[in-house]
Amino acid sequence: MLHQVRSEAERDRPAGRGSFGASLVAIVVSLLILGLVGAAFVVLEPRTRNADTTADGNGSYSVATKGPGRYGSGTLGSWQNLIRRITPEDQIRDVLAFDGIFMFGDSIAVQDSSALERMLANRTGDSIAFHDWSGQPTSAAVDALEQWSRDYGLPRRIVMAVGTNDIFDPPAFAAQVERALRIAGPDRTVYWVNVYASRTKQPAAVREADLANSAWINQQLDEAAARHPNLKIIRWSEFLTARQDRPASYLRDGVHTSEPLGGSARNELITQAIEAPGLNS
Repeated sequence: MLHQVRSEAERDRPAGRGSFGASLVAIVVSLLILGLVGAAFVVLEPRTRNADTTADGNGSYSVATKGPGRYGSGTLGSWQNLIRRITPEDQIRDVLAFDGIFMFGDSIAVQDSSALERMLANRTGDSIAFHDWSGQPTSAAVDALEQWSRDYGLPRRIVMAVGTNDIFDPPAFAAQVERALRIAGPDRTVYWVNVYASRTKQPAAVREADLANSAWINQQLDEAAARHPNLKIIRWSEFLTARQDRPASYLRDGVHTSEPLGGSARNELITQAIEAPGLNS
């Protein structure tokens, strides 16, 4: 009898080991699947968590410039490898389908656009798709606008948050504004954030040139708005200069917004413009 019991126990033992092994394999497979899913979310997350991280890892998403250039601010350096935030295609189509907003911006927008997305969702219920690229001049942003127009079509509201990198060549700016408005057409509202630049780490002469070139760009925007009723200027520069201490309080380097004060203020101006009655009908 005892021998029979032992024999039955020995027969059952391999089955128990097999069951344990199967459970272990299931756990390992589950962990691998969770790891892959987590990795996918990391890849899809826009690279804007750290505003001072760049695509090429050089530690700054501002464009390096050399010499005074033709207009005193220097010359625009290479920007194509700098950090960017571009909405995936399926989300772009969703934004368009739900009458959302397209935005084209530079490094300030790269830094601030996640918070703007949340603000708009909470305040207006609008979704927004981004093509924000650090260092890009207006010509490159308008190229992107034209490409999206061909690939997806355009919504009735477009935000242009570029122009700061045109301080290196202000005369080229006006033609790009006209090109953007031609692509958008007269029945869409184009909101354009005007510019303020006076880079605090540059010599006094360069800072003064930055301010003069910013004013030149803003004047061209105002002249375009006088010709195009559907162009609405978001007056970031006027906001900053309304009080003597505002540029220093709201900008961390004379160009990019401080966090959270400057970024929140700039996003508030954009949101208020979109909320304004009579502009979006």
